[in-house]
Amino acid sequence: MTSAFYPGSFDPMTNGHLDVLLQALNVADRVIVGIGVHPGKVPLFSFEERDSMIRSALAEALPDRRDSLDVVAFDGLVVNAARAHGARLLIRGLRDGTDFDYEMQMVGMNAQMAPDIQTVFLPASVSSRPITATLVRQIAKMGGDVRSFVPASVAQALIAKFEG
Repeated sequence: MTSAFYPGSFDPMTNGHLDVLLQALNVADRVIVGIGVHPGKVPLFSFEERDSMIRSALAEALPDRRDSLDVVAFDGLVVNAARAHGARLLIRGLRDGTDFDYEMQMVGMNAQMAPDIQTVFLPASVSSRPITATLVRQIAKMGGDVRSFVPASVAQALIAKFEG
């Protein structure tokens, strides 16, 4: 069974994240979404909330594959987290050339530290390329409609967060 590790903050999960997750499930039998925990950052959503949103989004989009998903928290190096969870593939989504340049540097460093883990680049769909979690948070905070940028369950959570 092929396992892939898909790291990120997912704060919140966007349609771009979901797009890459669905593609990753075409490449691997099992995908472990690794939510990075950084002591210096205060996320908008807790780990538990992000875990729930990721699982809900996958259940809505691809219900027959929800058992192929694990969600874990990690700190430290991505390659160490991937290895600790038995993943041989590292999934990275690409929106544009800027992402590619940055990710290529990371591939080189990760290959030195973990030559047993292969990085797989998955291109974001055209409709999700401009979406970032940072922009989604900003739009939601200012009362904008984010429903076209995030799964339905995430839109509801954002509305509750900023109206509450």
